Amino acid sequence: MSTPAPASHEKTETKPQRLASMDAYRGLVMLLMAGEVLRFGAVAEKLPGNGFWSLLARNQDHVEWRGCTLHDLIQPSFSFLVGVALPWSISSRQGRGESFLRMFLHTVWRGFALAALGIFLRSTHASQTNFTFEDTLTQIGLGYTFLWLLAWRGFRTQALALAAILIGYWAWFAAAPLPAAGFDPATVGVSADWMKQHGLDGFAAHWNKNANPAHHFDVWFLNLFPRSKTFLYNGGGYLTLSFIPTLGTMICGLIAGGWLRREETPIGRRLGILAVAGLAGLGAGWLLDVSGIAPVVKRIWTPSWVLFSGGWACLFLAGFHLLIDTWNLRAWSFPLQVVGMNSIFTYVTVHLWEGFVRQNLRIHLGQDIWTRLGGVYAPTLEGAVVLGIFWWMCLWLYRRRIFLKV
Repeated sequence: MSTPAPASHEKTETKPQRLASMDAYRGLVMLLMAGEVLRFGAVAEKLPGNGFWSLLARNQDHVEWRGCTLHDLIQPSFSFLVGVALPWSISSRQGRGESFLRMFLHTVWRGFALAALGIFLRSTHASQTNFTFEDTLTQIGLGYTFLWLLAWRGFRTQALALAAILIGYWAWFAAAPLPAAGFDPATVGVSADWMKQHGLDGFAAHWNKNANPAHHFDVWFLNLFPRSKTFLYNGGGYLTLSFIPTLGTMICGLIAGGWLRREETPIGRRLGILAVAGLAGLGAGWLLDVSGIAPVVKRIWTPSWVLFSGGWACLFLAGFHLLIDTWNLRAWSFPLQVVGMNSIFTYVTVHLWEGFVRQNLRIHLGQDIWTRLGGVYAPTLEGAVVLGIFWWMCLWLYRRRIFLKV
């Protein structure tokens, strides 16, 4: 039986197996994630009224609910790039003569491994396995097999799947009844002060924190697993079923990746379409938000967030592709590519070893070394050294052509 070939993978023998711009963009995303060690917020607290440090601190943290900062774009960018990379990945495996069945089984395994790795990282400081499914790796793992199957279909099917996810997920929230009169948000971990500052009114209230149908699903689903205590709510409002609209973000990346591989289309037109798609996504997400039809909320991955963050991701990808792959201006991006080509290693290392590296630097250099050298900037100075060590580890692997993958 012949192996089916995805429409976006035609003429694979003449196309590069990976984009340097894709690695650089992924590297930027991972450095922004790892950059939490720089602790801009700690410096900003010591410099009240300093606009520069306040801006850095704000964009190194998530918004409480509605809106977006640079830090909020990390997870959607990572998810988007999973979709972008998939056409190249399938092409590479086809080039090695792998069968459709073998690739499919590997895909199922990879989805399971990503989800399991996410659960493992969430459980490292727990007394028992912390079965939670809202982190980046787990969300990607839950939707990865569906994404891979869509990669074998054409643009029309992919676009219809994206539309079905966005409209269907929106309709589910919109049709769900609002909390009854007298409902106390404090029972689901939401204080009155928080609701006053960040709560949504009117129709948009269907997407309030821990008062939506996906939250009710988690109260049932997460309590099916062994837990030290009954699950009542997620403190940040995050949801297991956000993997469904996250799949929408990955489909956006899949469409973008398939479009960039169309070598029969002039590069200028490819970049132009990608930029227009990015601006359209930003505009559509913003309009849905300001109209109250669907607020832009990253924590529960609203459909408008898929469009808004996907728009930013398209623009970032277009910019990187223009500079690196089209104009061949690559030297500046080398530090990013070093990290981007070992993204899983970076993700795991930052989650597991940050405290270990920080503690040992203080042990061997002195507990007050950073205060003596940096004064009020000590938290950022210490973080820069930790981040530099992580980057050096990626460089060591890069020079030996060691790239860890799941």
